[in-house]
Parts: sequence; structure tokens; C-alpha cells
Amino acid sequence: MTTGPQLAPLSNPLVTIEQLTNSSSQLDGIPADLEQSIRYAGTTLTQAAGILLRLPQEIIAQAIVSFIRFYMGSDGGSFRLHAAKDISAASLYMTAKMSFFPQSPRSVLNVYAYLLSPSSPFLHSASLSIPPSKPDPESYYLSEGAYASARITLIHNESVLLRTLAFATHVSLPHALALTYLQTLSALPKAPTSTSRALVKRTLAHLNSALLSPQLLYLTHQPPSLAVAAVYLAAKEVGVKLGGEEWWTVFDVDREELGFLVVAMGSIGGWVKAEEEKWVEKMCPLTIEEVEEVLEPTR
Repeated sequence: MTTGPQLAPLSNPLVTIEQLTNSSSQLDGIPADLEQSIRYAGTTLTQAAGILLRLPQEIIAQAIVSFIRFYMGSDGGSFRLHAAKDISAASLYMTAKMSFFPQSPRSVLNVYAYLLSPSSPFLHSASLSIPPSKPDPESYYLSEGAYASARITLIHNESVLLRTLAFATHVSLPHALALTYLQTLSALPKAPTSTSRALVKRTLAHLNSALLSPQLLYLTHQPPSLAVAAVYLAAKEVGVKLGGEEWWTVFDVDREELGFLVVAMGSIGGWVKAEEEKWVEKMCPLTIEEVEEVLEPTR
């Protein structure tokens, strides 16, 4: 008996309070604020690498969620044992491999070599230093020997990532749901208007920025709740009235959860600005050696 294609589930495994408060990084002596900073830096690195690889945002978002999941709980990875830059590359490589947009190890490693080189604007975006106007190819060139070593590290970290996640690599995203909700609420006319375009743009922007949230919204709330919160916040910003007084209850989201998510999404911009100002004179550590260097004065 044959079965037809099955729809992907609309839910994700969520982290527990114990996993949030007892991570391997904190057990290894990394302060919570430093752990949060490294996680944010790794997330933005993953986003930048995905853009340079010309991957769809869906693939990048799934890779970011896998990257964050890896470091959750006492059974997860630690930034003192698994460099953020390495797990970022492994997450992106693994997620792309399982999609319609697989990337070769060479492509992934070349992009990361560039992003982490002195010629890259990524390392200078939050600092006072200015990248050279003309990139120096020698600063991010991977020799055959360096590539062979980096490739072994990439494949090894992919296997470590898979084992730590117990091969639970599925990530359901709220983006398509949010558009469906907008259509259900009759907010998207057949002939798009400037208002409807702005509403869609702001909704997707909130969902993408939520990937950076210090509250780890993608690991603590299900996609329908995230979609509803993004739609609600975008509608408020654009000035669009949606449905009845409590339209979100139709999508099984209560007022308390909606309120928390709206506040969390609305505050991400301020938190990101504060985070970048924190590291304006030095770079956030992305390697094991850099983490140890930052922790050295606290010993």
C-alpha cells in the first residue's frame, strides 16, 4: 500500500526551563552574558554566510535554529569545547545538504574564511576599525593543505551536531503560516497595495529578527504563536486593523503569550544595538582560543 506525500509538522521540540538555565557553556564557567553574546555573534555569522552562499532565508533560518539548539542544556555543546564559528558552518552545511540547495564543503569553507578574515566587513561592522577598501585575497585564501584540514573539521562537526541533536534536524518555520494568517484575516487583497506590501514586509522582518532574540523565541514558542505575534506587531506598525477584537484566539494563541511575544519582538532592535556597542572596541569571541582569552582576566 502506497501513501501520498505527508505534510511537514507545524510544531518544533521546545527547550525546557532546565535546559535554558543549565547550559554546558555556563557549567564550563562561561558567564550567561558572554554566552548570550557568543550566541548572537554565531547567529549573525550564520546569516551572513547564508547570504553570501545565496541560500534562501528559509534554509538560513533553519540553520540558525539548529545552531542555537546545539548549545542548549547540560547535554548540549559548550562554547569552550565547540567553537561558534565551527558549529555555525556545520549547521549551514548540514541544513543546505538536506534541502534543494546543497553546498560543497569548499564553498562553505571559502565563505567562512572570507567572513573571518581582516578583509571582511563582518568583523568590522561592530567595531571602530575600518576594513580595507580593497580586500586582500591573501587574507582569506585557503591553500590545499588548509582546505583539507578545514574540511575534516567541518565533516567532524557535522557529525557532532547530528549526534547532539539526536538527528532531530526538522525545523518548522512560521513565515508561511504568517502569510496564511494574513490571507485568512483578509489583509492581503488580490491586487497588492502599498499598505499590504508594507504589512507583509514588516511581518517577515519581525520573524527574521526574532532569530536573534535573547529569549530564544524559536526554541520556546511554536510557529503559530510566532506568526500571530509578528502579524499583530506589523499590523500595529503599519496601521492595519485586523479581524475582531481578539482575532488571535482563532489561531489558538492566548493574550498572555501574545503580549510576551510582542514585547520580546519589539525590543530586539534595542537589544541588538546594546550588544553591538558592548563589543565596539573588540570582537566577540568565535573560536575556543578567543573565548579562553576573554575568560582569562576573570580567573
